[in-house]
Amino acid sequence: MQLKFLPSFVKRKGRITKRQELGLNELENFSISTIENINIEKEKFSQCHLEIGFGNAENLCSMAKSYPDILFIGSEVYASGVGSLLATIKEDDIKNIRIFNQDIRILLDKNPEEVFDKVIIICPDPWPKDRHHKRRLINEEFLHMLYKTIKPAGVIYISTDWEHYAESIKNSLEISNYFSNTKTEEKLTFSKFENRGIEEGREIFEFRYVKN
Repeated sequence: MQLKFLPSFVKRKGRITKRQELGLNELENFSISTIENINIEKEKFSQCHLEIGFGNAENLCSMAKSYPDILFIGSEVYASGVGSLLATIKEDDIKNIRIFNQDIRILLDKNPEEVFDKVIIICPDPWPKDRHHKRRLINEEFLHMLYKTIKPAGVIYISTDWEHYAESIKNSLEISNYFSNTKTEEKLTFSKFENRGIEEGREIFEFRYVKN
């Protein structure tokens, strides 16, 4: 089957811990597959936020616990991360997280509606080699997908610890003209990728933009 999107990630088989395996058994109870699913779920909440590529879900779980009135959609393709999140959801009795465990572009591209108040993307894969730049997630086409699914005045937050990728993200945001820079501050929990970048002496570049 021909893929509609060039993969922005490498689907690797990582080791699954017993905790993650037990968590994955609960996926059916927290999974969403369409925008229609989200519309049904978000009726019980004041807002709906999307985090793309939540990794081990440090930020996602922290935000969900701090804002129980907000529905959080977590997108992640790696089973280890999904399993960790599901285990934490069960252990901490978190009620306001749902999961999409495929390429997020599949969800955004199918019957798009303005459902998200905020989209968060923390340290997406930088694909540092020149020949791999076309695999980067953040580009004008992807920003257009976000634009169609974010509510008016909705916010996107993107971070990266790769300077060249930061330049590319900034150019895409400015050229696309779908979003405008905002000075709004928000406190997020640094992911393991951001912490690793800081430990290795790299700067964290952050982008906070609001939908035009």
